[in-house]
Amino acid sequence: MGCVRLPSMTLTEENVRDALKAVKYPGFSRDIVSFGLVKGIKIDNGEVRVQLALATNDPNIPATIKSDAEKTLRAINGVQTAKVLIDIHAPPGGAGAPMGAQRIPGIKHVIAVASGKGGVGKSTIAANLALALRKIDNHSVGLCDCDIYGPSIALMFGSRDRPTATDENKIIPIEQYGLKLMSMGFLLDDTSPAILRGPMVTRYTQQFLRQVEWGELDFLVLDLPPGTGDIQLTIVQTVALAGAIIVTTPQEVALIDARKAATMFEKVNVPVLGLVENMSYFICPNDGNRYEIFGSGGGAREAKRLRVPLLGQIPIDIATREAGDRGLPIVAEANASNSAVVTEFNKIAEQLRRALD
Repeated sequence: MGCVRLPSMTLTEENVRDALKAVKYPGFSRDIVSFGLVKGIKIDNGEVRVQLALATNDPNIPATIKSDAEKTLRAINGVQTAKVLIDIHAPPGGAGAPMGAQRIPGIKHVIAVASGKGGVGKSTIAANLALALRKIDNHSVGLCDCDIYGPSIALMFGSRDRPTATDENKIIPIEQYGLKLMSMGFLLDDTSPAILRGPMVTRYTQQFLRQVEWGELDFLVLDLPPGTGDIQLTIVQTVALAGAIIVTTPQEVALIDARKAATMFEKVNVPVLGLVENMSYFICPNDGNRYEIFGSGGGAREAKRLRVPLLGQIPIDIATREAGDRGLPIVAEANASNSAVVTEFNKIAEQLRRALD
């Protein structure tokens, strides 16, 4: 967190607000001004008092924000004393609903599938998990691809359909294999990139979540982009999540980033439902031997450290990759119902159902 030094000038509320844009919400890239935490600024002969409003159950968050904000304010030319007051409220909807998080009408459980880094197979996990949840008691399930810049759900489900709208300007999701789907991939050609600035990305994310005609759903699975940036912050602060699943691979470089993703959810009081270790091992089709290409035991150790369940270990599997490439996720394949991968996804889905019922 850097300090902003302003040239000598008449001290104004605008000066103070601009300076506070250097203060980040702990664990995120977004600042406290853009998030709307600043509720009042008073200036009196070099004395600055800032009023913030914050909804959290974590005492470390307001303490960090207060310290960083007062340090930033004291660095402004003309400021003699700086005082930051924070009005702290319990998160609406209970401990699991951070900031201004609200439920999406008609949806019982919203589950975020996240990862600290790309390349760990998060979208594959999200797609097949949604299908596995659908198979349990014929649940109604939706899948929302929140990766605006790198959407992959449209390809994985083999659909080139374009969403339409209702008379009330609600987006009608694409339906495939019994799921309701929404992705930027349905709106763009394969070669068209999403060239959007931060505010537009946030707007699209909110539209996908709240302006889609999801109807009545038992589960809505969110395929988040990798990392802990603005899209993740927007979602955890505005949507009442039932919990999050962290996807990792066994090697330490992935586990370090998985730790960051888990910490992000902890900071905003979203429960981490468990860890899924992808690419856990490879069974050679020639000799049947098991090869742990990316190491072994990493997911179990990290789950123990985070004090969350290790929900499952998904092997590297040629059939799984081929299924995703041709637009038919392996859990949806009738002739793959006995595969080790499908069995593992069914086990993960059943654990989630029990945890959330």
